[in-house]
Amino acid sequence: MKVFSLPRRGSILVWTMAIQLALCGSVVFATDGTKACKLLSESVSERNVLNKLEPLAHKNFTVDATIGEDSYTYVFQLCGDAGGVPGAGVIQVDKKSPKKITVIGQYNSTKAIGGSDWVMLIYNDGDTYDAHCSKEKRKAIVMISCSTSTDMGQLEVVMEDRERTSECFYLFELDSKSVCPTIQSHLSAGSIILIIGFCLVAVYLIGGFLYQRLIVGAKGMEQFPNYAFWVEVGNLTADGCDFVCRSQNREKAPAYRGLTTDALEEEPEERDDHLLPM
Repeated sequence: MKVFSLPRRGSILVWTMAIQLALCGSVVFATDGTKACKLLSESVSERNVLNKLEPLAHKNFTVDATIGEDSYTYVFQLCGDAGGVPGAGVIQVDKKSPKKITVIGQYNSTKAIGGSDWVMLIYNDGDTYDAHCSKEKRKAIVMISCSTSTDMGQLEVVMEDRERTSECFYLFELDSKSVCPTIQSHLSAGSIILIIGFCLVAVYLIGGFLYQRLIVGAKGMEQFPNYAFWVEVGNLTADGCDFVCRSQNREKAPAYRGLTTDALEEEPEERDDHLLPM
């Protein structure tokens, strides 16, 4: 019994560890996002452009299109296996022969160019052409433009430019708000506080006026909310300003006073009788 119990416990432990590793691997893959893309020339700027597209990761975008007499289904995935094809970023499926799958571009050979409201994603190293473009490898260009009303738009095929000797490409378009510029508020904290203060004062004045007029039935200046309080505040403010700002005593200076009749009567009367001739 002991001989068989050890391997059984060991096998259970091994299976448990295997399941845990598989789950961890799936979690890591799910959280890789744009990091799964391998840039042709690794740079901080291109990596930042790719990071803008993080909301689009791990999603297949499909579109049907007719080129000439042939009908195809195109599948695009950002930094992931399009249609389940390993390494393929964009694939082409022939509707007449669904098993015929052509890899247009691989996410292991990526180039990302970004502007203020757009991102150009280029997948290189697709399957080679049979008779066009000097039998060079296919290349997919996905133009992702800003659309504030669209989380993830519909993939559209614009053109396949293969009537040249080199640098042929497939061009796709996709709208998404993930590449839209972030709108930053230009209001400072002080401005926001002032706006809130003005709004509160307006609500107080309008609400108080309506209450005094419609509920209390006040007329004239009494319609102003808390009229008696604000009048008293105004008087106190004026008194305080008068007390602080004036530098001299407010007592009246002595004014000029004329002589009274009593004072004139008390003065001795001068006589000039001795000046008359005898």
